[in-house]
Amino acid sequence: MPSHLSKQDATAGPVRRDPYEVLAISRNSTDQEIKSAYRKMALKYHPDKNSNDPEAADMFKEVTFSYNILSDPDKRRQYDSAGFEAVELESQELELDLSSLGAVNTMFAALFSKLGVPIKTTVSATVLEEALNGVVDIHPLPLGVPICRKVEKQCAHFYSVMITEEEARDGFVCRVQSSDKSKFKLLYFDQEESGGLSLALQEDSAKTGKVTSAGMYFLCFPVYRLDHTVNSIAAAKDADAAFFKKLDGFQPYEITELKAGTHVFAVYGDNFFKSASYSIEALCAAPFMEEKANLRAVEAEILAKRAEISKFETEYREVLAQFTEMSSRYAQEMQAIDEFLRQRNEIHASYTTAPPMKRSSNKRRNKGSIRETKEDAQVRDKKPSTRDRPKKKKWFNIRLKVDKRKPC
Repeated sequence: MPSHLSKQDATAGPVRRDPYEVLAISRNSTDQEIKSAYRKMALKYHPDKNSNDPEAADMFKEVTFSYNILSDPDKRRQYDSAGFEAVELESQELELDLSSLGAVNTMFAALFSKLGVPIKTTVSATVLEEALNGVVDIHPLPLGVPICRKVEKQCAHFYSVMITEEEARDGFVCRVQSSDKSKFKLLYFDQEESGGLSLALQEDSAKTGKVTSAGMYFLCFPVYRLDHTVNSIAAAKDADAAFFKKLDGFQPYEITELKAGTHVFAVYGDNFFKSASYSIEALCAAPFMEEKANLRAVEAEILAKRAEISKFETEYREVLAQFTEMSSRYAQEMQAIDEFLRQRNEIHASYTTAPPMKRSSNKRRNKGSIRETKEDAQVRDKKPSTRDRPKKKKWFNIRLKVDKRKPC
């Protein structure tokens, strides 16, 4: 089996091993086989169980890194064709176990999550190990009877559901929701021959309206789930990617139907600091025939739209590149035109025999004209004083000559 090494890996830094070799699986392994191998190895090298073992910590990171490549169909296909060079290493995010972070790191993780930074969390190794050893309390969950409870952070409540062959053929649904918008995970476990439970499916809660919810649908035909983290990470890198990558996380469930018998589900408290309030309900899909048909139809349309959007992205990127090029040329052409017009004005101004005007004379002339204007204004505004005014004779001091001889 050839090992894919990038140029960067070959020249500097630690050499990355083949993800298939890390997970000890073949290149033809199914998605379920990849997930099962990852769960077992992650539990084996988990920091909770190997707190003072740096080699185990490195192995845990390598196992998680390999799983992040092989669990994504696109990245797995890119790696199979061109190795690590085709995989965007910076986009590989690790799943965090909150129980092993510590108080300070948990506070930072909670802050980033509050700000909208996508943070993937994983189920505590303690919970997984207790389930694998078969030492968890399992409560019965009757069909059609909702149960409301509160689970502590990094803890889980286990439920068993019994279904008949007829109910298995009709389909089965398990849904959990929280009116408090608490974060949680809905888990499904396979029963091992040893009597223990191994994690098979995991669904993170997501906001849907005024609640957070998660569901698993076993309807005897392919049903899809939507990983919102993929779109969030793409949106953080590129605004346009928020649109074009929105359906990249739309992937089919690994299990499409359940057989008759007892099945175990769990609700895991995924909050950072507080418990999670929830309501869990298990249903037979027989009364929901119309909903099954509608779900199948709309998911087929979503798949068609995803293929259509993929083609549209190529066209959009080409047009956007042309628009960017044209915008750059527009600015350059505008600058060139302005420069030509400036040169033209200078040539027009050179057609004269008059000596060039000195700036200093202009300043003196301007200053003289300003001084004259001020003096004129002062003269206009100046009012004559009382001394300068001519004396006027008062009317009652005027001497009138009157001829007394003539009668008035």
